[in-house]
Amino acid sequence: MSLVIAMDGPSGSGKSSASKGVARALGLRYLDTGAMYRAMTWWMLRHGVDVEDGEAVAARAAEAVLVSGTDPDRPTIQADGEDVSEPIRTREVTNAVSAVSRVPAVRERMVALQREIIGTGGIVVEGRDIGTVVAPDAPVKVYLTASEAVRAARRAKDLAADPGASVSVTQAEQARRDRLDSTRKASPLAKAADAHEIDSTELSLDEVIEAVVRLAKEQN
Repeated sequence: MSLVIAMDGPSGSGKSSASKGVARALGLRYLDTGAMYRAMTWWMLRHGVDVEDGEAVAARAAEAVLVSGTDPDRPTIQADGEDVSEPIRTREVTNAVSAVSRVPAVRERMVALQREIIGTGGIVVEGRDIGTVVAPDAPVKVYLTASEAVRAARRAKDLAADPGASVSVTQAEQARRDRLDSTRKASPLAKAADAHEIDSTELSLDEVIEAVVRLAKEQN
């Protein structure tokens, strides 16, 4: 099996930027599994499905046609042929994604799609259950974290266009999402026993990328 780097951790820890940087540095593909769950959530909201109704979500989980790009320089996500890279990043989707992603039928479909994309490897995969569920045999597993305050500040910066996304509000919403994701029955957010934990609170993006690249090279 070619190299698979599993990058897990809570929102705002820097997974996306670090994963794309590592993929570029090593010439690997890149997969943002969180974007897949966001795209599914966006689809549910677009079709008027009550995301808090697990049965309703499960009943329509197979309908959405999701296609994920794996180019770290131009990552894309489509739902029913529509590029949803931007709308999936809104607060509406962010605050609903935990409800959708905790539905077992959704996770089963997403994990199957993700494993299909991973294929024989050569990829950096980021998410919340990659090292524990999606690719438990990945030779390189990283759990990237950071302090709650730093993670909230990063996320609020991403949502700068939304006047309601203050750091304090973002931190509260983030804490709620982390709590839901870490306590759900299906594939909860968790650090794999053999994952290397990296705290990015005091690290620059380049330093995080260098640390992961070093781990990857040690495997070869």
